[in-house]
Amino acid sequence: MTDSRPLLNVVAGIVYNVRGEVLLSSRPEGKAYAGFWEFAGGKVEAGEGELAALRREFAEELGIAIDTAVPWLTKIHSYEHARVRLRFFRVPAEAWRGEIQAREGQQWRWQQPGRYTVSPMLPANAALLDALALPSRFSGSLTAGLHGEGAFRVWPLDAANPPAGSRLLVDFARLAAGQPLPHDVRCWPVVRSARELAQAAEMQAEAALWPVDDAADAETVCAALVEGVALPLVLLPAAADWAARYAERWLAMGAHAVVQRR
Repeated sequence: MTDSRPLLNVVAGIVYNVRGEVLLSSRPEGKAYAGFWEFAGGKVEAGEGELAALRREFAEELGIAIDTAVPWLTKIHSYEHARVRLRFFRVPAEAWRGEIQAREGQQWRWQQPGRYTVSPMLPANAALLDALALPSRFSGSLTAGLHGEGAFRVWPLDAANPPAGSRLLVDFARLAAGQPLPHDVRCWPVVRSARELAQAAEMQAEAALWPVDDAADAETVCAALVEGVALPLVLLPAAADWAARYAERWLAMGAHAVVQRR
């Protein structure tokens, strides 16, 4: 059944330290899901901007000042007590100040993305935990696939026999049509619209690749980012000359990465 309750706008911050770890804190006694671990944040008050709400919540809960933050993912989640629209921001190590304080009696820990030692996790945050371990820099193309830091690889569209458990670029139309895929692969849908991107998120895709062919496509991507994307979005510009004008803008608006073509 569709949840028809009004959306409660909530912001959360993924704060990094200089070691690349992210800050998680437990929910204090007296709140729903007390003791569960989450990325700190809270409700956006009436007339308040999202960044202002993030700054206020971190000052109130953990005693630190947020200078700047970059939007990342937007999730809608239904709890027993509320239906929330969660806007997650990434806060680089150089973009916050102060000493962390447990002002609400909560616990807090620095955690390495992909290697978490605290539990239980707040349900709405679960999908983000693995996504944070994805590389933020890629090179490649549709025919060559994507290469990230270290040995991270996403196999190309025409890969005949990708290894079991690997990541594979898959044309969205193939996914939507229910065509069979190689056994035991993680799909990265290749999308070309905000609608396809939203459907890819509903399919529980790990991330999506959006080829951007021209400036009109680039503006379409910008509009999608303003609305908020629900899974890591990697952008593949067709040419370096005009794409260079957009790369910084895309990243500032919430894109996960921009591919350097090979």
